[in-house]
Order: sequence, then structure tokens, then C-alpha cells
Amino acid sequence: MNAGPGERWVEVEEYLTATLVGEDETLAAARDATVAAGLPHIEVAAPQGKLLMLLARLTGARKVLEIGTLGGYSTTWLARGLPDDGEVVTCEYEARHAEVARENLERAGVGAKVSIRVGAALDTLPQLEAEGAGPFDLVFIDADKENNANYVNWALKLTRSGSLIVVDNVVRGGSVLDADQAGAGGDDAEAAAIRGTRDALALLGSDGRLEATAVQTVGSKGWDGFAFALVK
Repeated sequence: MNAGPGERWVEVEEYLTATLVGEDETLAAARDATVAAGLPHIEVAAPQGKLLMLLARLTGARKVLEIGTLGGYSTTWLARGLPDDGEVVTCEYEARHAEVARENLERAGVGAKVSIRVGAALDTLPQLEAEGAGPFDLVFIDADKENNANYVNWALKLTRSGSLIVVDNVVRGGSVLDADQAGAGGDDAEAAAIRGTRDALALLGSDGRLEATAVQTVGSKGWDGFAFALVK
């Protein structure tokens, strides 16, 4: 009997990870520690993590802003894409998540490259602007989806011409098409996430300062996708 599409997605991801990605023991340990600590199992998959690392290298990034740390898995990949004097500033709402992330980052040997800012990102981002922390060369947005458009606006304030903005989870199993569910009357968490995602995509597509596209992804994380925007 043939495997269903979802099963094949996972099998292909495992094959690609083994053939191309080479997820090492410290990254696997970070995933395991995140789950063991009771954090949501929502970090990027290994091929997507390596994509972030390659994007950091391709853009020549020295300063990266991440919105949404969780257990530090994607943070580790981003830090590995930077030179020795590079820096990732990552925003995490939950203090417990930040604690787990610090342990994972130290285990991976990239703790010195990473600054974790604990608190609501919409409070932290104005602080970063006031501190003159930017411009950032790469911004990765993977936090509370209802605020995606707000995060894109802040990314624009904290970047420069040539910077890259990446937004995760923009397809949401196809529910990004569900405009009715995302309408003003929808008050559940998924409706808010759809609304925030659609608002962010609309902004990426309409703001004259950006050139943007999106790609769909399938695998162990289901059917989803990334949006990519280059700051002109």
C-alpha cells in the first residue's frame, strides 16, 4: 500500500536531512531539550533551519534580529551562519523559553553570539530602535502570528537597503485563504493568526520599499511556507 502524501513528506524530509543537512548532535539535543522542558514542538524543521543559516551567509549578515526564540533551535542555525564577531538579537516573550534557549545555545557553542531579550517583542523592538541596535542584515519573524504585520513594520525600521526579512508559517495548511475565518468577527487564536498573516502578506506585497515572494513547504511540520522580502 502506498504511503499518503503526509507520510511521504516526512520520509522525503528525513532523506534530505540525512543527505544534505547533517543535523548534528547539539541541534538534535536542542530539539529534545525543548520538548523535555514542555515547550511547544513548533520549531523549524532541520532543512528549514539550514536554509536560515545559508541565507545569513548569502546575505553576508553580521547582525540578525529574530522575533520568537522558543528553545533556540532556529537561533542556533542563524548564529552558525554569522562570522565570529556576528550577533543574533532574539526576542522571546516567555522567560522559561528564554532559559531553555540559553542552555541550548551554550551547548551548541554559539551562546556568545546571541543576546536574548525577554518580554513582549512589541515592547522590545522600540527599545532596540532607541538603543541604535540596527540596522539588521536579516530579520526572521516567527512569533505570535496576529502581530506579523506589526513585526514587518518594525523590521523595516530596523533594517537597511539590501536586508532580508523572512516570515514563517504564512500558508498555515492552506488556511491563509480563509478570509472569512480571518474576518473581524473571528476571535479564536487561529482566526487571529490567519488575519495577522494575511495582513503581513498584504503589506509585503504592497509596500514600495520591498520586493517579496513566498514559497510553500511540506514535511514533518505539515503544509506551510515562508515569505521572503528584500529591502530595496
